Amino acid sequence: MEEVDSLERLQGLYRDLVAYLDRRLPSIDRLSNELQAREQDFRKLLDRTRKSEKSRQSLVKDQTITVDEVEYAINDEFKQETVKLADELDLDEIQAAKLFLDAQKNAATLDRSPLSSAIIRFHQERQFLLECLRLVINAFVDRQNIGEDEDDPGEEGEDKQRITPFVEAVLGAQNGRIESIAKYWQKCFSEMAEIEGWLQNLTMQMQKASVLGGTIPPELLEIIDFQQSSLIKQHESLAAICTALAKGTFAKHEELRLILSRLKSMDRSDIILIHYVPVLSAAISTVASAGTCLPEDAKSIHEMICGNKENEAWMIRNLHAATIGIWLAEYSGRFGDENAVNADADQRGQQFESALKDGAFHFILSICQSTKASDWWDPARAGIVSFLLQETPILPGESPKPSEHFQKTIMEQFRAFTDSFISNMPDTLRKLKSEEDDQRRLFHSRFRNGPVDYETHLERFLLIMAFAYEGDPEAALNFWTEPEGNLFGFLQWAAKRQTTPRVAAFCELLLAISEGEECAKFANTFLVEEGPSTSGKLRRTNSLSWHQIFTELQFYAATIRDRLTVPTQSNAYSQGQSYVDQVVEPESAMMLECYLRLVAHLCRETSTTRDFIMNQSTFHLHEMLILLCSSSIDSRLRACAFNTLGSLLTEKSSGITELMWNLLDQWITGQTSNVSKPNPLQINHATSESKIFDAIFSSFEEANAFVSLLQALVAQYPTDSGLHDTLPFPENLGSAYRMPGIEFYIDFVVGRIFGYKSLEIQDLIQVRILQWNCLNLIHTCLNTFNEHLVIFANRANVGIDKAIESSSLSAYVRLHPFARVMEWVFNDKVLQALFAAAHQDVDEVNIAATNSPLIMSLVRSIQVMDLVMKLQSTYLDIVRPIVKIQSPNRSRIVSNSSLASFEDAILGNLQLVVDLGLYCGTGNQDLTIVSLNLLEKLASSRKLAVSPNIGFNQRAERSRLIAIMEKNDEAERISRALCSALELDPRELEVGADSPGYHIKLNILKFLDGSIAASPTKPTLAHLLLGFVCNSTTIDIADDSLFASGTSLFHSVLKLTLEYPQSDIRSFRPWMTTIRRYCIQILQKLWSSPLSSIYTLTELRSNEYLFVQFVNQITVGTQTPWDGLPITDPDFVFSESAIAFIDFLTERGAFYDYLSREIRTLSQSGSPTLKARVQSALLGTTVLLTGEQIPNPSIFDLFDVTDLNVPGNFRKPTLKHLKDLNFEISRSSGTGSATLYDLDQVIELITLKKNQLKKEGALSSPAHEQEFQTEAQLVLTYLHGHNQGHLIAQKQADVLESWAQLMTVFMQSSDFEASLKTSLILRAFQLILPKLEKSFSEDPKTALILADLSRALVRDIDFASKILERTKTGDYANDRLFQVFRASLAGVTCLVGSSKLREILYQVCYRYLRGSTKGPKLTGDATSKGSNMGRHSIRTIKLAGERLIETICDDAYAGEGTCKISALLTLDTLVSLAIQEESNYLIESFVRLNFIYVLVDSIKNIPAELQSLHASDLPLVLSYYDAALSLLLRISRTRSGAAHVTNAGLFQSVRDSQIFSVDPDLGLQFENPGALKKFFSLMLSVLQVINSVVLSRGPQNDQTIQQATQFLNENRHTVVAIFKRHARVGGVNNENSGDLSDLVDNFTLLIAATDFLEFEETNTLHTSKAAHAQFS
Repeated sequence: MEEVDSLERLQGLYRDLVAYLDRRLPSIDRLSNELQAREQDFRKLLDRTRKSEKSRQSLVKDQTITVDEVEYAINDEFKQETVKLADELDLDEIQAAKLFLDAQKNAATLDRSPLSSAIIRFHQERQFLLECLRLVINAFVDRQNIGEDEDDPGEEGEDKQRITPFVEAVLGAQNGRIESIAKYWQKCFSEMAEIEGWLQNLTMQMQKASVLGGTIPPELLEIIDFQQSSLIKQHESLAAICTALAKGTFAKHEELRLILSRLKSMDRSDIILIHYVPVLSAAISTVASAGTCLPEDAKSIHEMICGNKENEAWMIRNLHAATIGIWLAEYSGRFGDENAVNADADQRGQQFESALKDGAFHFILSICQSTKASDWWDPARAGIVSFLLQETPILPGESPKPSEHFQKTIMEQFRAFTDSFISNMPDTLRKLKSEEDDQRRLFHSRFRNGPVDYETHLERFLLIMAFAYEGDPEAALNFWTEPEGNLFGFLQWAAKRQTTPRVAAFCELLLAISEGEECAKFANTFLVEEGPSTSGKLRRTNSLSWHQIFTELQFYAATIRDRLTVPTQSNAYSQGQSYVDQVVEPESAMMLECYLRLVAHLCRETSTTRDFIMNQSTFHLHEMLILLCSSSIDSRLRACAFNTLGSLLTEKSSGITELMWNLLDQWITGQTSNVSKPNPLQINHATSESKIFDAIFSSFEEANAFVSLLQALVAQYPTDSGLHDTLPFPENLGSAYRMPGIEFYIDFVVGRIFGYKSLEIQDLIQVRILQWNCLNLIHTCLNTFNEHLVIFANRANVGIDKAIESSSLSAYVRLHPFARVMEWVFNDKVLQALFAAAHQDVDEVNIAATNSPLIMSLVRSIQVMDLVMKLQSTYLDIVRPIVKIQSPNRSRIVSNSSLASFEDAILGNLQLVVDLGLYCGTGNQDLTIVSLNLLEKLASSRKLAVSPNIGFNQRAERSRLIAIMEKNDEAERISRALCSALELDPRELEVGADSPGYHIKLNILKFLDGSIAASPTKPTLAHLLLGFVCNSTTIDIADDSLFASGTSLFHSVLKLTLEYPQSDIRSFRPWMTTIRRYCIQILQKLWSSPLSSIYTLTELRSNEYLFVQFVNQITVGTQTPWDGLPITDPDFVFSESAIAFIDFLTERGAFYDYLSREIRTLSQSGSPTLKARVQSALLGTTVLLTGEQIPNPSIFDLFDVTDLNVPGNFRKPTLKHLKDLNFEISRSSGTGSATLYDLDQVIELITLKKNQLKKEGALSSPAHEQEFQTEAQLVLTYLHGHNQGHLIAQKQADVLESWAQLMTVFMQSSDFEASLKTSLILRAFQLILPKLEKSFSEDPKTALILADLSRALVRDIDFASKILERTKTGDYANDRLFQVFRASLAGVTCLVGSSKLREILYQVCYRYLRGSTKGPKLTGDATSKGSNMGRHSIRTIKLAGERLIETICDDAYAGEGTCKISALLTLDTLVSLAIQEESNYLIESFVRLNFIYVLVDSIKNIPAELQSLHASDLPLVLSYYDAALSLLLRISRTRSGAAHVTNAGLFQSVRDSQIFSVDPDLGLQFENPGALKKFFSLMLSVLQVINSVVLSRGPQNDQTIQQATQFLNENRHTVVAIFKRHARVGGVNNENSGDLSDLVDNFTLLIAATDFLEFEETNTLHTSKAAHAQFS
C-alpha cells in the first residue's frame, strides 16, 4: 500500500518536472531521486492486473490482509466494498483491497465515501503518473532529436543525461534496445483503446439508468463525471506520449498501420478523435521522410492511404481526406525536385485536390477551431471561420477542451504539415490559387451560364496556418528572419492578387504571426510597401499593404458617405442586409472586419504602427472609423471599428485622448460634420444620444466593444506620476450642449449595459465577457480617484490647485467619474448585476483557466467590491456632499436611498460570504487573494459581523456571517480547503516569495489575523473557520469536529508555526519570518483572549508546543545575518533585513508571553511533572516525553535579542526644495503604539510639491530637477529608516517587557531551594545591570522595565540565605546586590527619569536596605554596630552627594501618587540604617534641605486635607501621613533628630492641627467607614513622635518637658475621654474605634515622662491657694 502522502508526492514530482522543463528547478537531485523511487510505478502503469475469480475467492476466504508487512483484519463489509471497487476499475481484488484500505484514510479529507475516494485516488494517481511520463518522455525525445553527438550546453545537458536512464528503464530501452520503445508505443496505443472502452461503459451506464427511469444517486453521478473527465485526460496524456515517441522516430510503418486501422473505424468527431490527430500527423511525418522508412514500405503505406477508397471505406470521410492531405504533403518530400517533372507528382497533386474536395482542409480547420476555441469569443474571427467551414461539424461547446500542452502539440504538427505542403507541393499550391482565382472571376462575370462553384481551399489553408502559429511568436519568427526561406516566400506570394475572402484569411494569418513587438514590427515593415495609386473604381494592388488597406477603407467609407443619416434604430442600425454588402461583394464586410482586426492588433503590439497610422497626412483612420460607425453597417463591423479606435489609445497621450473624446462625443450627440453634404435632419442632442445608445445596447458585439473603448478612454495615461490627478477627458467635453463631463457615458455603461443587459443575455460566455469589460471600467473609475488629494487640501502646505494637472481640485472632484460610479454602485439593478458577477459555480471556477472570462470577471467583481468598501466613507462623507453643492443641476439620482452603506447591500446577499470562502479553495492565486482581502473587510465590519440585540434583556443572536457560513456545512468545506492551502511544500521554499502557494498562505494568515483582531472577545468568522463552534458570545469544540480530530484549520496554523523555517542555511529571510510572524500572532490572539484561551492553551500543551519551540529557539548576536546583513551594517535599518529582525522580535516576544501564561497556569493547576519540565527547559534542558534530554537556550540565553543595538542615529537630511513640506500629515497608526509615516502619501506629497515648483519655474533646468530628485530620495530613505527603526525600538521594548515578565513569573512560581533561587536571581542581575545603568541616560522605557524587574527580583531574595554569608561566594553575591542598590541610586538622580521610575527604584532601595540590616556581621569585629552591607550603603549614599537626598526629599514632599510614600519609606529605612551605623549624615542633610520642618509643618494640615478629599483618595493620603509620621518618629529617636523636630515647631503644628482637640467620640469627619479607627491611629502616630522627642531629649531638657506638659494640659479632656473609652466607662462601644491600648500606653508614657500628675497636683494646689486668697 502506498503511503498516505503518496499522491501528494506524485503531484510534487509533476511540479518538479514542469519546473525542470521550464528551467526553474533549483536542483535536479530531488527530481532524480523521486523518479528512481517511482520507477516501478511507471513500469507497471500500463500493466494493470485485471480482476479475476481466483483473486476474488482469495479475498472472500481470507479474514486478514497484509499491507506493507502490517496485517489487517477485514470484515464482510470491507470485502463487499472491495469487490465493488474491483468491478468498477476492472482491477485485481487484492490490489483493490489495498487501494480501498488506503482510501479509507482519505475519505474524510475528500468528504466522500471510501469507495468514491478509492476511485478518485486511483484515477488521480494514474493521471499524474501519465503526465509525469509525458514530461520525461518529451525531455528524452528532445534530447534524442538534438543528437547524442552534439554538444548540449552546460548543466542542462548534464541534467538531461540524468533523466535519460530513467526513461530508458521505463521504456525497456537499456543498452540500446530501441525496438523496445516501439513496443512501449504499442502498449500506450492499446491503452488508449482500453480507455475508450471504459468511457463507453460509463456512457452506457448512464444511458441504462436513464432508459429504466431510475435516479442516479448524486455521489455516483459525480463519480461517473469524474471518471469520464479523468479518463479523457489520461487518453490525452497517452496520445501526447505516442506523439512524442513518434516524433522521436520510434514509431515505424507498423505503428502507422495500427493508427490508420483504428481511425478507419471511428465514427464520431469528438475529443477522442482529436487526440489521435497529432499521433497520426507525427507518425506520418516520421514514416514519410526518406531517412526513416524504406521506399517499398512508404509506397505500401501510400497505397493504403490513397488507394481505392471504395474497397476500404472510412467511417468519417473528411478524416480520410485530411489523412491523405497530411500524408501527401509529407510523402512528396521524398522526391525533392522530381515533384516538378514526375508523373507521380501530378498524380499526387490530383489526389491532394481530390482530398480537398472531400473536406481535408474542412476537417483540419474544424480541429483547429475545436482545439483552440477561445473563451474570449471574437465575433469577427468566428465569422470568417464559420464562413470557411460551412457545414463542417465542430465540437459542441460543452465538450471538454484539450489541455494547453495538447493544443501546442496539435498546432506543432499542423505547423509541420503546412510547412511541408508549402515546401513539398508548391505546384499544387500555385494551381490551387490559379483555379480559385479563375472561379472567382467567373463567379463575378456578367456572362456566366448558371451557378458557379467557388471553392475557398486556399483561404482555409491560410486560416489553418493562422491557428497553427497563433500564440507562438518564436515559431512565427521563422517567417521574418529568413527572407529567402519558404515561409517568407509563401507570405509574399499569398499577399499578391488576392480575392476578397483571401484578403480576410491572409489578414488572419498576418495577425497570427505578428504577436510580440518584434514580429509586429516585421509585419508593419511588410505592409509599409505601397502599391500603385488607384483612382475611380476600386482595384486591388499587387500585394497587400498599408496603402491597400487604407485605400479600401476609404473606398467603402466614401461609397456610403452620401448616404449618411442621423442613426435611428429603424434605419441606420437595421438588422437587414448592410449597405456595405450591397456595394461590391458579399464578403466585403468580413474583409473589412479582418482589416480592422489586423490594424487593431498591430497598434496594440507596437508603437511603430500607431505612429505610422496617426502620422498619415492623407488618411485619418479615426475619422474614417467614426464615419463607418455613423453608417448602416453590420453590428459586428461597428464593433471592430470601436475595437480599432480603442487600439489607437494604447500607451495613449493626452492629445490623442482628447481627439478621440471629441470625435466620439460629436458622433454620439449628432455633431459629426466631416461629410460632403450637410445632414438634412436636425435632431437635438438628447435624441441623437438616445438613438445611438439604444442601437449599441441592442447588440452584444457593439455594447461590449463600446465599453472596451470607453475603458481605454478613461484609463490613466502611461505617464501618470501616480497621483491620478488628471481627468481622462477634456474638462469642457460637451459643455456646449450639456453639463460637461462623461456622466451620461457612465450612466449608459454602468446603468444600462451592466445593470440591465448583462442580466438579460443568456449566453454565458457573452455575459462574462461583458461583465469583465464593464467591471474593468468601473474598477478604473474607482481606482484612479485619489482620495488623498481631498485630505491634503485641508492639511498640507502645498497649493493643491496649482500642483495637480486638473484645473482645480473642485473640478477634479466634480468631474471625475468616481462619484457617478459610486452612486450607481448603490443602485438596485447594478448591485444585482455586481453580485451576480461575483456568484459563480465553484466547480466551474475550479476547472477554468486563469485567463478565462469567468475567472477574470469574477476577480474584477470582487476587486470592485473591495474598492467600494475601502472608498465608501470618502464618497459618502466628502465627495457626495461636494458634488451636491457644486453640481445642483446634475443628472437624476440613481442610488437607493435606503442603503446607508455597502454593507446594507451585502446583508441582502450574504451568499457572497460563502462564495468568497469557496473561492479560496480553488488554488487560483489572484482569485484567492482578492477573496481573502474582501472577506477580511467583511469579517471586520461591525454591521455584518455583530448582530444587534433584539431588545432589552434579550439574548443577542449570532453573527450573520457565521450563520450563513454554517449553512449546509460550508464552513467545514472551506476550512478543509484552507487547510490544504496551508500545507508546507518544500518546493515552495525553494522558489521563495515568488511562489503562488506562498502568497496564498500569507493572505490566509492575514485574513485570520485581521478577523480575530477586529473582535478578539467575540466569535468571528475566523473562529468558525479555525474549527470552533461559535455561539452568540462564546465558543466551544464539538466532539465530532475537525478540531477534535486534530485536522482543523487551527491545527494547520499550529503545524505551520512549528514547521515553517525562519531562515535558510545562510540567513534569516523576511518572507520566511513574515509567515511565522502571522502564525504566531494568530495563536497569541487566541491564547490571550478569554474567549479562546482555555481551548488554545490546552491544545498547545497537548501538542508539546512549548518544548518544540524551546528546542527550535536560536540565539542571535551582532553578526547574525538578517537577509544577508548583520545589525551593525549601516544599511541594515533601510533594508529588508530590518523586516526579518522585526518579525523575529515579534515571535520571540510571543514565545515569552506564552511561557509566562503557561507557568501561571501550571502553578494554579498543580501539575508538578509538567512544571518541572518547564523549569528544566527554562534552565537549558528540554526533557521529551520519551525521557530524552535536548539542550536548548535557557531563559538567560534568551536575553540575547534585547541586548542588540541597531544603528538608528541617522540625521534628518538637510533640505532645500522640500524644507517647508509638512510630512507629519502622512503619519498613521502602525503596529501597537507606533506612529509611522505612510510612504505612499509621502511620495504623493513630494510629487505635488514637484509639480508646484515646476509650474512656478523653480525647476527650470535638468540640474534643478536632478537636485530635487536626489533630495526626494533622501527624504524617502530617511523616513523609511525612521519607520523601521521606530518599529525595531518598539519591538525590542516589548520583547524586553515580556522577558522581564517571564523572569518575574518564573522566580515567583518556582519551587527552588532558597540558595538556588537566590543564585538565579543574582545571575539575572548580572544580565540586566549593564543595560539598566545605560538605559538611565538613553532609554527611559527600558529603564522602567528593568527597574520593575529588579524590584520583583529583590523582593524574592532571601537575605538570610547562606549564599550571602561572609565567604568568597557570599562576597560576590553581596557585591552583585550592592551594584543593584548603587545603580538604583544612580537612576534616582538621572535627568530623564520619571516619577514612576523613581518610585520603583525607591522600592528596590527600600527592599535592599531592609535586607541589609539582616546581613551577616563583620567577622571578629565585636564593636561593630551594624552590618557590612549597611556600612557600604551609608558610604554609597554619601558619595552620591546631596542631589540624591534632595531628589528623595522632593519626591517625599511633592511627588506624584505613591511615589511620595515610596520616597518616605526609603528615607525612613535610610535613617534607620544611619542610626544603626551611628551616622548623622542624613539628619544633617534634612536640616540643610529644611525637610524636617516641611514634615513637621505638614501635620497641621492633616485634618483639613482629610476632610476635603474624596473617599477614593483617602487610603493613599492616609498611607502618606503614616509614612511621614513614621519617618518623623525615626528621626526623633536620635538626640539631634529630636532637637530638630522640636525646633521645627512640632508642638505648635500639633496644636494647629487640632487633632487632639477633636471630640474622641466623633473623631475627624471624613468619608470612610473606619474613620474613627483611622482617627485614633493617626492620633497614635503623632503621639508616638511626641513621646520619641520627649524621651530622646531626656528629662533634663526642661523646654521639651514644658512643651509636652502644656500639650497634655491643653488636651486633658481628650486624654481623659480616651482613657474612659478604653476602660469602657459609661458603656461606650469600642468596635468602631478599635484597640486603644497603644494609644493609652503612649499617653501614659508621656504623662510619666513629663511628671504630668505632679504638675497637675501642683497646679491644682496653686489654683486652690489662689482661690482661697481671693475669698479670704
